[in-house]
This record gives sequence, C-alpha cells and structure tokens, in this order.
Amino acid sequence: MESMRKFLVTVFLGTLPLLAADSTKLEIHVSTEAGRPIENASVVIKFRGGAKVKPNPKYRTEWDVKTSQEGLVKLPSIQKGPILIQIRADNFQTFGQVFDVQEDERVLEIKLKPPQPQYSAHDKDKDK
Repeated sequence: MESMRKFLVTVFLGTLPLLAADSTKLEIHVSTEAGRPIENASVVIKFRGGAKVKPNPKYRTEWDVKTSQEGLVKLPSIQKGPILIQIRADNFQTFGQVFDVQEDERVLEIKLKPPQPQYSAHDKDKDK
C-alpha cells in the first residue's frame, strides 16, 4: 500500500511540470504613443488555436477585461500558442493583432494611436 502511494505521488509530482509547460502568464501594458497609460480600455483576449495547437479544456480560451489605472492587464494562466488581442478605448483607434506566445511569461507593450480624421467620398467636390 505504501509503495503504491509513493508511486502515485511520484507520478503526480512528475507530471506537474508537463501540465505547466503548456500555459503562460500574460501581462499587457496599454498606453498612448507618448507612453501615458490608458485606463479602463476594453481588452479582449482569445486563444486562437489552429491545426497544430488545439484548445486545452483546462484553460479559459477567452477573456474580456478592462485595464487598470496603470493601463495594465494581468492574466494568471492562458494556453501557449496564437492569441488574438483586441483593444478598444475611447478617443483611440481600435487595436487588433494575433501574437504567437510560446514563453512561460510574456509582457506585451501596446501603444494606441489617436483616431484619424473622418473621410467622406461625398465631400471631395466641396473644395471646388
């Protein structure tokens, strides 16, 4: 009985690094082009998966969070692989990009641009 318990403990402890190896801690810093943090920006993070990497049911595949006063979002654990990050904030252009995250911890610095002026095809004849 004791040898069986030792065997199970050894197997369990031996597999812990393998379970942790397919996850990453993600930290996202959202700021202006000048470097000022953007507070209360909406951040959507989706695990994309693909042909080589399938979603693992142990991990959440989608997060919808807001940035802190420091423009910061921290995720405790998300599966490694392609991750889509979309950011929306008032008075800034919407950001969206897929990042291939393979590190155990990753910090992403994202700088949002101000909105571009409105363009209308109907207004081009006004100047004449």
